[in-house]
Amino acid sequence: MTHPLHRMTRPGWPGNLLAVVAGALTTLALAPFDIWPLALLAVGFFYAGLRELGPRQALGRGWCFGFGLFGAGTSWIYYSIHHFGGASVLLAGFLMLIFTAAIAWFFALPAWIWARWLRRNEAPLADALAFAALWVGQEAFRGWFLTGFPWLYSGYSQLDGPLAGLAPMGGMWLISFILALTAALIYNGLRLVRSGRKGFIAAGALLLVGPWVVAIALKEHAWTSPSGAPLSVAAIQGNVEQSMKWDPAQLNAQLALYRDMSLSSKRVDLLIWPETAVPVLKESAEGYLNMMGQFAAERGAALITGVPIRQEVHHQKRFYNGITVVGEGDGTYLKQKLVPFGEYVPLQDILRGLIAFFDLPMSDFARGPADQPLLQAKGYQIAPFICYEVVYPDFAAGLSARSDLLLTISNDTWFGTSIGPLQHLQMAQMRALEAGRWMIRATNNGVTGLINPFGQITAQIPQFERGILYGEVVPMHNLTPYLQWRSWPLIVVCIFLFGWALVANRMAKTV
Repeated sequence: MTHPLHRMTRPGWPGNLLAVVAGALTTLALAPFDIWPLALLAVGFFYAGLRELGPRQALGRGWCFGFGLFGAGTSWIYYSIHHFGGASVLLAGFLMLIFTAAIAWFFALPAWIWARWLRRNEAPLADALAFAALWVGQEAFRGWFLTGFPWLYSGYSQLDGPLAGLAPMGGMWLISFILALTAALIYNGLRLVRSGRKGFIAAGALLLVGPWVVAIALKEHAWTSPSGAPLSVAAIQGNVEQSMKWDPAQLNAQLALYRDMSLSSKRVDLLIWPETAVPVLKESAEGYLNMMGQFAAERGAALITGVPIRQEVHHQKRFYNGITVVGEGDGTYLKQKLVPFGEYVPLQDILRGLIAFFDLPMSDFARGPADQPLLQAKGYQIAPFICYEVVYPDFAAGLSARSDLLLTISNDTWFGTSIGPLQHLQMAQMRALEAGRWMIRATNNGVTGLINPFGQITAQIPQFERGILYGEVVPMHNLTPYLQWRSWPLIVVCIFLFGWALVANRMAKTV
């Protein structure tokens, strides 16, 4: 009987089918399943599957891996299209299939590049290093191209795993790099030993074991320290049904809900409402916000809420998804990273009106400017992230480096009972770990929680419940190495490894 790994390395449909399964395994490595060794196994299967393939065959193999990954890991998109986009089961399934098939090219093209230019079968140690660089490269590219889709990164599997200690040093992408390097070195271990070259064997052993030892040693290391006394927090989870969210007939009921829950809450320093808790333009809710601001000020609190904002830019009215602070604080933030189709519609002149999914409420937002000040509350700087923004590692690091606290507000009602909200929460936890800062996460229907500088949830409200979360957060200062240097050291290393592989392969062909 042929071993599955051998089938994986050969051309043909058995290997392609195994690639689909390997891609899907990554989903089980992430929230809510958190079986972290499966991430290592999935990356290893991807690497092994490209060993004996030509560029065209590698293209197909990589596409199969991506199709399995996104088909299993982003199934929540189907839920949004069907339940809130008004698409039938068949149409929603078809659109999900098209989306998955298209985004799978993020793995197909790197696989082709690998087989065409970078693979070095005769040098197992160098080959493993080049592959790790390629793996990080495809993740980074996926987070940038066409505003990016930075979801299902393998590094998130280590939030509670042995490599979590590397996050403050080089971010989630350093973890991804080490996962890919480890998988490739394990696969190449026997070939490396058989080479008989003691120097390379020793280097391979050091690269295989060293990062894991360092990560475990640094897992509880505190890179930041308190910059002030703890602040008490009350985060309100309204659990408003999405079908009611933008219904004008339900506006007063929603405003009354957050007002009454706030009036009945304990005295705190920070009172947090979720994304678009005020589901009407800020200019239309000035009286309401002033009233709530006066209430917060009388209690010595800052009230921070999500609210749509309209501004005039170059004589044009533009709409933004925003956050504003009233009471003992100040500032307004306009969201910079928008959700495709949810907050803006690509090719909207063509797609608007085809189905309800392309004409969702509030899907015509503009992107906020990049040079915005942070929010201020109780004398501290708060880095704000609205929903999707918290999934961008380097973007989040830029704001976090200027802050004392992190805040993310979201409305994950779009995802229903799927795994999407729990994946989203895991990414927010990683941002807190990378930054070494407390994070407040306030959502409409869960999971609302407080996250400490080690990425651990200290308090939370379950999904689909209405309630108030009480707890404390501590303002922090000093910068983790990742906030100080971002991804630049890793970028330099990856560029060097790419260049090394290209030059070595070119020289080999000329010999």
